[in-house]
Amino acid sequence: MPRRLRRTLAVTACLLPLVTGTAFADFRLCNNTGSRVGVAIGYKDKDGWVTEGWWNISARSCETLLQGPLVARYYYIYAVDYDRGGEWSGQAFMCSREKEFTIRGTDNCLARGYDRTGFFEVDTGEQRSWTVQLTDSAETAPERPLAPLAPTVRMAPGQREPATPLPTAPPAPSAGGASE
Repeated sequence: MPRRLRRTLAVTACLLPLVTGTAFADFRLCNNTGSRVGVAIGYKDKDGWVTEGWWNISARSCETLLQGPLVARYYYIYAVDYDRGGEWSGQAFMCSREKEFTIRGTDNCLARGYDRTGFFEVDTGEQRSWTVQLTDSAETAPERPLAPLAPTVRMAPGQREPATPLPTAPPAPSAGGASE
């Protein structure tokens, strides 16, 4: 292929998203394990705290959990390994359930008929896009962004984040359930 033509194709490929109006602002999660995983997300929108689940993500694949520019700095993830067991969890307690869900609020989970689940915190630094990568605990590859404006957080199953209250949260999310 002539050199001039190759450069033209490369520029066209880079400009195509601008022409089609495709936004690169999303919250994505990549499953870099050999297992299928189930993922739930928690975040604060204009109406308050919300948790949503489940995304079933195949081994070695990625999924967009939220489309468009991010509306918050902090997001919370909980994931389970369907094939080998284990979970990615943390100390930010939010409501969830076993079936597909969208739940408003983080308080009184058990009293409202939901599970009280520990999510790990992801600080996006107020970026417009973010990608979280779930890895096996045996994987030790260094953290690195997948693309510009797509920083990475790596969590291994069972890895715990330090106890972190939800930022600008209503009374602590732990108010509705048993203490840890």
